[in-house]
Amino acid sequence: MRNLSLVAFALFGLTGVVSAQEATFQTKSLTPETALIAAKAAMQSCREQGYQVAVAVVDRAGLTQVFLRDRFAGAHTVDIATNKAWTAASFRTSTLSLAVDTQPGKPMSGIRGAPRVLAAGGGVLVEAGGFAFGAIGVSGAPGGEADEACAQAGIKAIADAIEF
Repeated sequence: MRNLSLVAFALFGLTGVVSAQEATFQTKSLTPETALIAAKAAMQSCREQGYQVAVAVVDRAGLTQVFLRDRFAGAHTVDIATNKAWTAASFRTSTLSLAVDTQPGKPMSGIRGAPRVLAAGGGVLVEAGGFAFGAIGVSGAPGGEADEACAQAGIKAIADAIEF
C-alpha cells in the first residue's frame, strides 16, 4: 500500500492534504421548468412540420428530467428519445455527429454495441457558457436530421435563459 501511495504522489503530486475547495466541485443544471420549456418547444417544432414525436430532456448525468410524447408518436419513440438524449449527454456531442463517427469500419464503431448508445440523429447537448447542462433527444420525425432540427428548436427556446 505504501508503494501505491508513493506512486500516486509521484504521478499526481498527491500529498494527502486536500482543501475543501479541491475536494468538491460544482455543476450547473437545468431547472425542471426550463427543461420543460425546451421539451415543449421541440415538440411544437415537430408538430408544425406534421411530426408526432417523443422528447426527452436529461441532466448532465443522463438522468431524465422531462419526457413528453405526442398522442400519436410510436411506442418505440419513448426509449429512442431517452437513449438519444442519454447518448448526447454521455458523449458530450450530438448523436448525428456520433452517427458519422461510429460507422462500420471507423475507429469508434465499437461503441455502437454499448448499452443505451444510440448513434442516430436527434440527440443534442444542451450547453452554454462552457457548461454542459444536459441533453435533449427527439424521436419520431422522418429521419435523424428532422429529429435534430426539432431538438435544436428546443434549445433555442431556452438559449437566453442559460446564457451567462
